[in-house]
Amino acid sequence: MKSKLIWSVIAVAVFIGSAVAVLQEYKSGIVWPEPKVVAPGETSSMPPSDAVVLFDGKSLDAWTNGANWEIADDHAVSKKSDISTKAKFGDCQFHLEFATPEKVTGSGQGRGNSGIYFMGRYEVQILDSFNNKTYFDGQCGSIYKQTPPLVNACRKPGEWQIYDIVFEAPKFGSDGKVTKPAYLTVIQNGVLVQNHFELKGTTFFDQPASYAKHDDRAPINLQFHGNPVKFRNIWLREIPPIIGEAPKK
Repeated sequence: MKSKLIWSVIAVAVFIGSAVAVLQEYKSGIVWPEPKVVAPGETSSMPPSDAVVLFDGKSLDAWTNGANWEIADDHAVSKKSDISTKAKFGDCQFHLEFATPEKVTGSGQGRGNSGIYFMGRYEVQILDSFNNKTYFDGQCGSIYKQTPPLVNACRKPGEWQIYDIVFEAPKFGSDGKVTKPAYLTVIQNGVLVQNHFELKGTTFFDQPASYAKHDDRAPINLQFHGNPVKFRNIWLREIPPIIGEAPKK
């Protein structure tokens, strides 16, 4: 009986040893560059160390027509016209804080209306959607006229709200056809409201969305839609791909 136990232990040990011998670490062979160090902001709203700061509460010099908007305290109030970044961007992580008017006037699309147009074409809607009914693909957090938000994550009128958005620019072939559509991921107030949504094309009010070939980089627009929407802490991070060296065959 004792000898059988010994042989059983030996058999198990041999089996485990064989299994370990068979298992080998997989290595892709790709030589990756070391990821650069980025220091996060001290708070969730502060820009990380590699961010492009577009509005710090003091100046709209980074924007075309920035002088049309009013700067008060640490924020800007939309007035007179749209504004657009002087710099051009493609793929990016975009942060913006906004507050719709505390005093509620109007309803539907006439209440706290604005929008963020990536590449001047693809809109993420800003609207006072707190107890304010409108068409679902036009409420706050929607990709305007393309899809509603997954949920309504709006705070009360006058309260500061946060958008953290990842935009992936479309790619076009030499024939002008789309080889890769644009995508948007939107987090509003810490809640996912758009999950890597595939855009159908440029935002239009009066026709279906469609693509037309454009440059790889273009300005970002903030809309003035007649409502004095407040903005603060606007920054972005460009998202270059990380490319490794493929193994030699």
